[in-house]
Amino acid sequence: MRGGYLFSGWLAASILLSGCSSQRIVPESMEPLVDRTVLFRDVLASPESFRGRVLVLGGEVLKAKRLPDSTQIELLQLPLEDGEEPSLDRQQSQGRFLALQQEFLDPATLVEGTRVTIVGEVSGAKTDRLDDVEYRYPTLIVKHLHVWPVQSYGQRQPGFSFGVFGGMGAGGRSRGGGGFGIGF
Repeated sequence: MRGGYLFSGWLAASILLSGCSSQRIVPESMEPLVDRTVLFRDVLASPESFRGRVLVLGGEVLKAKRLPDSTQIELLQLPLEDGEEPSLDRQQSQGRFLALQQEFLDPATLVEGTRVTIVGEVSGAKTDRLDDVEYRYPTLIVKHLHVWPVQSYGQRQPGFSFGVFGGMGAGGRSRGGGGFGIGF
């Protein structure tokens, strides 16, 4: 029975430690500045109405280009899921936006398809060409940029995982066997 208590204690400690090691996407110092009541669709409809508001938005990089005083990132907006991570489902997008990184950022480091979470201040809108039409992009000044690792099918991401394996056996003369293993 002692093994059961040890296992239960180990499991509880592992769960607690994995919860404590979760990464903050929005820096603690910025959290009080963030307005979580503003929805992307509202900003898309009227960017000027939200000028100066600090938002957390997720998206997928469509392209990035260097400007004389910043790097402009064009993003497909994606709703944020658990842990402030952008959804993988592009069908959930409500539009596009531009994020301006005022410090040097090499556009080659943000390749197409990279998912990011941005803490940014709404600065208005910019009209530009999108294929054969004019498109009005809400614009944000990047205050914090979190780049998510690229995930490919079947690739194991670092982190906590848990598995329990068991088995039983029977032998002659009333001999039995059993066991379990724990995998990481």
